[in-house]
Amino acid sequence: MNTRTIEIMVGLFVAGAMAALFMLSMKVSNLASYGGDEGYVVKAQFDNIGGLKVRSPVSAGGVRVGKVSEIAYDNESYAAVVSMDIEPQYKFPKDTAASIYTAGLLGEQFVGLEPGGDEDFLKAGDVIDLTQSALVLEQVIGQFLYSKAQED
Repeated sequence: MNTRTIEIMVGLFVAGAMAALFMLSMKVSNLASYGGDEGYVVKAQFDNIGGLKVRSPVSAGGVRVGKVSEIAYDNESYAAVVSMDIEPQYKFPKDTAASIYTAGLLGEQFVGLEPGGDEDFLKAGDVIDLTQSALVLEQVIGQFLYSKAQED
């Protein structure tokens, strides 16, 4: 093999490695798109969203069914309003519950949906009434220490 062929092969290998790293970084940062289909947006109010971010996953039964599209604060109810973009092929009953969970050791948070038994389905613009806020470890430790201090 001459040096020109080796240089071309090394260049192709480096270009492929850079493309693979780019795709990996897009997948890890949740910037990759689901596709061209637009889903429907539903909202839920939480007292505390913890470290939830825009583009965080929304899952049901361990399956990713959408993403968080917007986070806002409601000045009237003093709660965080989370808008979730659900993919169009997934349907959820109107009495679905939404909870904020922590995944993995890094503490990435996501919204978990638990379907109810209603015969009517959520549609664009609906609000999920049954919510459970994020568990904040500092509050749990504080409550534990406070209860131990009350015992003494």
